[in-house]
Amino acid sequence: MTAIAMLINGERVQATGGATFERRNPLDGSVATTAPAATVADAVAAADAAAKAFPAWSALGPNARRALLLKAAHALEARTADFAAAMATETGASGMWAGFNVHLAAGLLQEAAALTTQIAGEVIPSDVPGSLAMGVRQAAGVVLGIAPWNAPVILGVRAIATPLACGNTVILKGSELCPATHGLIIEALQEAGLPTGVVNFVTNAPADAGAVVEAIVAHPAVRRINFTGSTKVGRIIAQTCAKYLKPVVLELGGKAPLLVLQDADIDAAVAGTVFGAFANSGQICMSTERIIVDNAVADEFVAKLGERAKALPLGDPRKGPVVLGSVVDMATVQRCNALIDDALAKGAKLVCGGKSDSTLMQATVLDHVTAEMDIYREESFGPVKPVVRVNGVEEAIACANDNEFGLSSAVFSRDVAKAWNVAARIESGICHINGPTVHDEGQMPFGGVKSSGYGRFGGMAGVREFTELRWITVQTTPRHYPF
Repeated sequence: MTAIAMLINGERVQATGGATFERRNPLDGSVATTAPAATVADAVAAADAAAKAFPAWSALGPNARRALLLKAAHALEARTADFAAAMATETGASGMWAGFNVHLAAGLLQEAAALTTQIAGEVIPSDVPGSLAMGVRQAAGVVLGIAPWNAPVILGVRAIATPLACGNTVILKGSELCPATHGLIIEALQEAGLPTGVVNFVTNAPADAGAVVEAIVAHPAVRRINFTGSTKVGRIIAQTCAKYLKPVVLELGGKAPLLVLQDADIDAAVAGTVFGAFANSGQICMSTERIIVDNAVADEFVAKLGERAKALPLGDPRKGPVVLGSVVDMATVQRCNALIDDALAKGAKLVCGGKSDSTLMQATVLDHVTAEMDIYREESFGPVKPVVRVNGVEEAIACANDNEFGLSSAVFSRDVAKAWNVAARIESGICHINGPTVHDEGQMPFGGVKSSGYGRFGGMAGVREFTELRWITVQTTPRHYPF
């Protein structure tokens, strides 16, 4: 068991009144972490600390911020083993997934470091003689980042790295499902030497999440919020932010389609599907959630996919290397079991895998899925994947768009021009041609459309989200007025 603390104004603190909550391991129910259950007063204190630190941090030179963020990247990577142990204990994640998380998260900090000197404006021609008119980007203020459990290091770092690069101070609200994992991010940032109050960390009991978040959003110094998580909770966050007129970046649920066209390289498509569908047991917002295959190649594709999926190593990640570790909880198992039962009852065919009675879930593929089945539309967020057979490109595109979500997508075809035109018609924020739906790089504009949210993380798109664009003029010659 790990007991952790929050970080407020540079001090490691417990919750006011000493209340705590427990996170239990999904496999055996043992207590993984005991964490502070923040009160509203704690939330306000974190926002106060970030507000106090903002003037000095926003005035710090870009290369000074860059150096600190680079130190944080190195400190994060040095804790890879700690992250792997925490993720295995709190969420059942595999060592492979933990290592990938730390590697990409360090890259996000390096990308943020590179952005510090790129926060530039522009000179805009003015109709007023002698007026030097500029669009100037400045730090917004305090940023609240709310990160989930499923890619905890990547998404925890993403919630705060670019805001810090832009000169904002931050509050990271850790997930109730992985408070120790998120706490390790904060330890790395502190080790890098960030000034007092620039980064603050709060954890809360699940029942207190709404009150804690609203207290921070309502704080006058808090100027931006970002949330990664479910569409259901994202709607609540959006409503809370609207109440206080606070801009928010939302990266929400997905039902990522992967299209295998008639002329696809089948082996490449299978490899991309296996990775995109079963990385972290399918518990990724970008996970391949609908495999849309042209009937002309469906038999070959499904046979090869089934063989690859059956061979994926499954086991307790605390006992050795696996690809499929534990899913996060029994609710995931129950949801996936229900989707399997519904699909089979309505005519789907089980290619491999099947229902589970524990959080160790095998890779499962269902063929001949139709729109009448729940799994056609509902996000499984687990290692249970449907294959939908279609006839031709138009049916494939229609199927891809027949969903409320629009985060990631993929198209496999040897004809890149055709694939490009298909990608242009898919309603998603991200589309990869001849690559998996699961892919992220710190410099890329990352985000979705429709019920997958709005706003973008990454690179200059992230800078635009976490700065204020101001119009500032200098009158350089005498100005004529009409009166």
